[in-house]
Amino acid sequence: MHLSNSLLLAAGLGSSLVSAKAGHAHRHNHVARGDSEDNVVTVVNTVVDLTTVHITVTETAGAVTTETSAVQEAVAVTVEVDDSSSTSTTAAQTTFATSTSSVEEVSTSSSSSSSSSSSSSSAEAETTAYSSSAAATATATGSTAWTATPASGSFSTAGFGESTSSSGSGDTYIGNVGDPWGSNIIEVSADVAYEYQYVVRFTGQNTEDWFVSFWNKYGPDGAMDGWYGYSALNFTLAAGETKYVAFMADSQGGWGAAEGSSLPTDDYGGYSCTWGEFDFGDTENDGWSGWDVSAIQAQAADQTVQGMKICEAGASTSTCSIITTDADSVTNAYLEDEEDVDGIGGSCSSTAVRLTAVIDYD
Repeated sequence: MHLSNSLLLAAGLGSSLVSAKAGHAHRHNHVARGDSEDNVVTVVNTVVDLTTVHITVTETAGAVTTETSAVQEAVAVTVEVDDSSSTSTTAAQTTFATSTSSVEEVSTSSSSSSSSSSSSSSAEAETTAYSSSAAATATATGSTAWTATPASGSFSTAGFGESTSSSGSGDTYIGNVGDPWGSNIIEVSADVAYEYQYVVRFTGQNTEDWFVSFWNKYGPDGAMDGWYGYSALNFTLAAGETKYVAFMADSQGGWGAAEGSSLPTDDYGGYSCTWGEFDFGDTENDGWSGWDVSAIQAQAADQTVQGMKICEAGASTSTCSIITTDADSVTNAYLEDEEDVDGIGGSCSSTAVRLTAVIDYD
C-alpha cells in the first residue's frame, strides 16, 4: 500500500524532457497515531488558531482560579484537575474573549466536591491542539476556528469543479484532478476554511512578495507533467499575509513558492524551487493523506533551495517536514540523494486534514 503524494515522476514527457529529473518516487508510512492512555493531571480541550495557549489552573480550598496568556481568537476551554489529596475532581468551564495582545476573562463557572479545605494542586498545560470532532465556536467574535470541522459533519464543495475518476495504480495512480482541470484546488477565506475537508493555511517569514503556485501531479493532457508550466491556483503572499487553500479528496500534487512573480524553472521547464507535496484522502490507500517538503528539483537544477515548513495543525512535531533556506537544516524532508527513499514526511488517516505551511522558512 502506497501513499502517492510524492510520486511526481517526470514520465512520458516527450523527447525534449528525456533528461528531466524523474525522482519523487517516494512514499509515506501508514502508521496511525493513537492517543495515549496515560493518566494525566490536566486535560485541555480547545480550538485555537495555531497559537500556543498557556493555561494555569490552581485549586485552593475548593476554589478554582484560571490564568492564561495571549490567544489570537476566542476559545472555549475545558480543564479538569485531579486533586491528589482526595478522590474528587474539580472542573472549570471558562470562556475568554481575546485579542492578539491581551486576554480578558468573560465568565467562569466551577464546581468542586473536594473533601479537603486545605488541599491544593496546580498544573500548567501547553497545547496547539485542535478538535476535529466538533466545530468549536468562538463565543466573543462569532467566528469559527479554521481548524474546526462543520457541526453537521458534511464538508463544503462550494467553489470546486467536478471530481474526476481515478485510474491506474502504484506510481502511476491518477487521482482527482478536477473538471475542469485544477478546479480541485481553490483559495478560500478564513471564515469558511473550516467547512472544507482538506485545508492548508499559508503564512511566511518573507519580507517581500512571494509567488505561490499549485499543480496536480497529472497535467491537463493526462500525462504526469503537472509541474511543467501548469498551475491550478496562483497567488501572491505579501509579508504578514495569511492564505487558506482547500483541496478536494483524492488530490495529489504540489506547490512551489519563490520571491517575485513566478516560479524558477529548470532547463526542461519544470518548476525547480522547493516543493510542498500533498496527497489528500487517497482513494487507493483507504483515505490516507500525506505531505512533505522536497528540495529534489531545486538541487537537481543546481538552483536556490527555498525554506519551507509543513506541519499538521496541532499534532506533534513528528508530523512536520522542514527544509530551511539553502537546506542548511533538514527535518523529515527530501533532498536530492533521498529521492528513492520511502516514508519521509507526515501522514495521517484523519477524515479532515488541517496543515500549516510556512514559506521562506529559516
